[in-house]
Amino acid sequence: MKREIKIRTLKKIALGLFLLLIYSNLFSQSLPNGEGRGGASVTATASLDTNAILIGKQAKVKLTVEYKTDQGNIRINFPRVADTLIKQIEVVGKSKIESYIPDSSDMNRLAQTQTIIITSFDSGYYAIPPFRFIINGDSIKSIETEPLLFSVNTIAVDTTIAIKDIKPPLEVPFNWKELLPYIYGGLGALAVLAGLIYLILYYIKKRKEKPVHEIIIPKIPAHVTALEQLEKLKEEKLWQQGKLKEYHSGLSDIIRQYIEHRFYIHAMEQVTDEIMYSFRTADVSEELKMKLRNILFLSDLVKFAKEQPLPNENEMSWINAYEFVAATKIETKAHPQPLSLGGEQGNRDLPDGENLGGDQQV
Repeated sequence: MKREIKIRTLKKIALGLFLLLIYSNLFSQSLPNGEGRGGASVTATASLDTNAILIGKQAKVKLTVEYKTDQGNIRINFPRVADTLIKQIEVVGKSKIESYIPDSSDMNRLAQTQTIIITSFDSGYYAIPPFRFIINGDSIKSIETEPLLFSVNTIAVDTTIAIKDIKPPLEVPFNWKELLPYIYGGLGALAVLAGLIYLILYYIKKRKEKPVHEIIIPKIPAHVTALEQLEKLKEEKLWQQGKLKEYHSGLSDIIRQYIEHRFYIHAMEQVTDEIMYSFRTADVSEELKMKLRNILFLSDLVKFAKEQPLPNENEMSWINAYEFVAATKIETKAHPQPLSLGGEQGNRDLPDGENLGGDQQV
């Protein structure tokens, strides 16, 4: 019996190695890591946190792609993962794609990673096919990882020991006294529910409908919010206290939020080079674009490379941010938004020309 188990195990190992060699040969013509088509340096890797699991356990596959951002706008499409990688390996879940700078000495190199959680309920040795990444939406410009070998093992069973039957369930004698607390509890709950229903019906009957008036609240423009946040950041004196990361992170977030509401660019989800690429057609002077790039680039250096800017550089970042907002703001009248108020105060008529928002216009 044990000899047959060993023979089956050796067959599974041989089959897994054979599949791995097939996948390697099939995808040998794919784009290799290192130098991508179009001259862009792109590398892609796939790795397992463990190459062997017990049946029903889980493992993680980490997909990583790195590329240079100073060679133009590069978009990497991660492989679309279904509910299985192969027939025997199921996908339990996957994380969002995260971006980071892998080397602080090279700020032009960007890395993106995603983690896939897998499991299997079939024992054996399997070859996970390569993962394919598409560059700039062109399926021809693609790059693939190496295939992975994955083992799923069962729990060893001693076949020399006889199988025992399951013990039958124990019979417990019925006792009415055990039901009394539940009966009393149910009657009490019904009494409380009846009282609540009575109170609700009584309140609805006595309650009179009151007219509702709309109060106009002006919408605050994006530049007003940004300038107020900049003044508040300046008053906190973070960089004077040595809190450089908090200072530049706050400054970067204020500018990114302003860009989203002013230029409708998803700046909170983009890196510096992607933001500047989005500004290529914006009606903004090159001087303001350079100030914006200096703000975001210095913030990246402080957050990721632990840069220690000089005091005048900290001050200049704040000045550049203030001038960028002031120079790109749109002077428009606020669009009022209605807000409904009830109660006795809602019944009171406001004098002509008066509202809670005041007469101030931006």
